Amino acid sequence: MHIIGLTGGIASGKSTVSLVLRELGAPVIDADLVAKDAVRADTAAWRELVEAFGPDILLPDRTIDRRKLGDLVFGNPDAVRRLNEITHPRVLQAIRVELDRLARRASEPGAGPPPCPVVVIDAPLLIEAGMVGMVDEVWLVVVDQGTQRQRLMARDHFGLEQALNRINAQMPLAKKTRYADVVIDNTGPVRETRRLVKKLWQEAVRRAST
Repeated sequence: MHIIGLTGGIASGKSTVSLVLRELGAPVIDADLVAKDAVRADTAAWRELVEAFGPDILLPDRTIDRRKLGDLVFGNPDAVRRLNEITHPRVLQAIRVELDRLARRASEPGAGPPPCPVVVIDAPLLIEAGMVGMVDEVWLVVVDQGTQRQRLMARDHFGLEQALNRINAQMPLAKKTRYADVVIDNTGPVRETRRLVKKLWQEAVRRAST
């Protein structure tokens, strides 16, 4: 089983690439969904977050208000570090469990049509969370910072300071490029990105199949 780690800076268009890969038949493990499940109400991680950042981060249904938590931690390196200490180990463990499940399925004889030989881990903090060693290659989605800032402000209705705090809390894209096997420039039209991703995916499946 060949594993691709898909990552990119916030508002770089990683979700668009992930969607295209799903449309092409890629099994995608979404680290963001894994993280949400890891901090659902009354889990150990949820209790640690409430203890670390206070009950004001909770919505009326007792789930974590991710936007409020983000406003609280981004711009504060110590708070970001504490957040990552709580969430990253749980996310990594859950992803390992899912990879093991997919690997077992791939090795089971007579379990229907052969599964896809390539699996994608979609993780915005793939590099920061130390997940590079879990994957066979890293695909990095990039845009210039001006485009990144504008898209983030438009998408999430952030002010400039909120947007910059979130961008600056992540590893700079220029530094992430050092870890990348494939760089996908998503600055242009979506149709160009779709065309490139389809080509890259077909090549990855061909390599994994042979």
